[in-house]
Amino acid sequence: MDPKILDGKWLSLQFERSIANAVRCAVNTPSPSGTDAESAQVRRPPGLGVILVGDNSASLAYVGRKEKVAKRCGFVTKEIRLSEKVSSQELREVIDSFNEDREIDGILLQLPLPHHLDSNVMLDRIHPSKDADGLHPLNQGLLMRGDGLLRPCTPSGLMRLIDLAFAPVEPGTELDDSVDIFTHIPEKDLSGKRAVVIGRSILVGKAAALLLLERNATVTVAHSKTADLSQVVQEADIIVAAVGREGFVTADMVREGAIVIDVGINRNSSGKLVGDVAYEEVASKASAITPVPGGVGPMTVIMLMLNTLKAYQDKAKLEGEGAKLEGEGS
Repeated sequence: MDPKILDGKWLSLQFERSIANAVRCAVNTPSPSGTDAESAQVRRPPGLGVILVGDNSASLAYVGRKEKVAKRCGFVTKEIRLSEKVSSQELREVIDSFNEDREIDGILLQLPLPHHLDSNVMLDRIHPSKDADGLHPLNQGLLMRGDGLLRPCTPSGLMRLIDLAFAPVEPGTELDDSVDIFTHIPEKDLSGKRAVVIGRSILVGKAAALLLLERNATVTVAHSKTADLSQVVQEADIIVAAVGREGFVTADMVREGAIVIDVGINRNSSGKLVGDVAYEEVASKASAITPVPGGVGPMTVIMLMLNTLKAYQDKAKLEGEGAKLEGEGS
């Protein structure tokens, strides 16, 4: 039987629609600051601050795609482009300006940065409440505690793809505009499922393991030093490959019916984008699998938007102007 193709492009568009609906609802709901229709103030839309350093072509393309998605979601974006030679102090000042801007709810610092700038220092400078990427140490610590509002985007996105694997929904299906994706494809309890995460990076592997544990999966984190790696992976019901090596996961490592999530983005000798999974051969054994490109990547972008919306809603709630996304879990 052919595997279920976990189409991240399709799924991200469903999330985009639900986010856009939530934004329209929030913006069109009068602020309680007025006492009648004439004095009531309309809420502003969510704001995303984007910082781009240098003119790296890949970064320019990524930022362009993210800004297009933000616009379709109903966000306002403010972009600041800086020279590749910008000093650490100058970049900190730009981050601080977004931290202090009341119309900015989420901040995106596009990586990678030039070598003379410390990415960790700059990411730490972003206020935790505006950390759209979910990479601030406070938010990572809250994730460790099973708490926190803003989670890392790639791990959050791949979890939604795992939910899709279990949902009685066929990717590509035309859904009505009124369908709320958060209830249509709910978060799946993974009790009794064995998951293997291959890769232990802070950006993906460690956070993915924590999110899987949060869903009650039994999780093994494997890496380059893991003994009998193939045997370890063969035990998995869910495989998350995040090693950055072309075709690393092969069919002999995968049990029949496994769900395979490929986070890798590599270029092969022909210049084609490929993942960490040998797609054709693994697909013959998997029950569900993500393509590369078009799997985890689009979901990473839409989780950035979801984090920005959550930050916007949290701020509104603190100000007594809550606008809860219908169907979104805690």
